[in-house]
Amino acid sequence: MTEQTKPIVEIRNLYKSYQRESLVVPVLFDITFDIAAGEFLALMGPSGSGKTTLLNLIAGIDRADSGSIHVGDIDITTLTETELAAWRANSVGFIFQFYNLIPVLQAVENVELPLHLTVLTKKQRREHAQMALSMVGLAHRMDHYPGEMSGGEQQRVAIARAIVTDPTILVADEPTGDLDRVSAEEILSMMERLNRDMGKTIIMVTHDPRAAARARILRHLDKGYLNDAVGQNPL
Repeated sequence: MTEQTKPIVEIRNLYKSYQRESLVVPVLFDITFDIAAGEFLALMGPSGSGKTTLLNLIAGIDRADSGSIHVGDIDITTLTETELAAWRANSVGFIFQFYNLIPVLQAVENVELPLHLTVLTKKQRREHAQMALSMVGLAHRMDHYPGEMSGGEQQRVAIARAIVTDPTILVADEPTGDLDRVSAEEILSMMERLNRDMGKTIIMVTHDPRAAARARILRHLDKGYLNDAVGQNPL
């Protein structure tokens, strides 16, 4: 496999379970697949199928029982907690269903937050945050607080925060789940542009067929097993 075609994410024989008191609850079974660089992948499946667990493992939020996850050239399953935190800060942009913005911080301050873990100066952090907000069409809302914005605008701030460090991958967990249909379409169109125009690799968990239709690749989980069939949306 040439460097150009090497996947950005390689998942091999991944198992995950959770312990509830004395009971072990298996969640994912022998998950193996690749994600190409610059891909827009939607993970679908019924509630409890393991979608969010798999996303959290890829993003380094949670740890697998066994198996490997390579992102770029790094097997993140071998990293210490400190190394994993540093890797997440530099390599992963997070987009959540409920935005996770800090209410007492202005939009530009919320977007700056991931940059506090970098070597950038205060002036550079502000410039990067302003540029990210401009990219999502919110240059005019930089000084506004989350409570002064609509749900769609708050999610755009969250997307600006996710891309401000120029991460290797963007992970999105039900990014339109708390939005009305019009706002959801705007957010999905923005994610499409990030993928198409900026080459961002996006991994999105969704139960919404309309959201999944924006992705280029569809994969389905059911009861912890990955369906071997891969769906491709027409471009």
